[in-house]
Amino acid sequence: MEDKIARFEHAVLPHLDAAYNLARWLTRDVHDAEDLVQEACLRALKSFGGFRGGNARPWLLTIVRNTCYTWMQQNRSRGLTTVFDEEMHSGEPDECDPETLIIRGADVKQLTKALEELPVEYREAIVLRELEGLSYKEIADVADVPIGTVMSRLARARKRLQQSLTGTMRKEVQLGL
Repeated sequence: MEDKIARFEHAVLPHLDAAYNLARWLTRDVHDAEDLVQEACLRALKSFGGFRGGNARPWLLTIVRNTCYTWMQQNRSRGLTTVFDEEMHSGEPDECDPETLIIRGADVKQLTKALEELPVEYREAIVLRELEGLSYKEIADVADVPIGTVMSRLARARKRLQQSLTGTMRKEVQLGL
């Protein structure tokens, strides 16, 4: 049993940040994400005997994804309205001048808002590709969809993000901000 736990920790622990990141973006709530990653890790430990080796990251992210979707289906009526504040949770000290910090903060808020407005399938694909660096094949495995679906979701997500962000910039220019 100790050997199984040691192998599990070696395979899974390096990917906990990626698991939390995916859960946070899917649920849009930091506390729910923490709980769901913990639940997913328990599920992963129970099913670790079925893990055939290789890259544990997509395997764990699949479990996290499924745990999140199950939770969202059961709690849909509750609504997922808490907004994740990247600046507040980044833990990185700011060493820039105030003007740069304001601009950077506005950019982060616009991008976060644009990401949160994406349908969950698109948001999932963007997070897995752009934030977690998974390949198209790994995303297809995690989401249990064909690679072509991954490519179309990413293309549509990027287009929507571009439209959302350029639309925001146009409004600011028109308002003289």
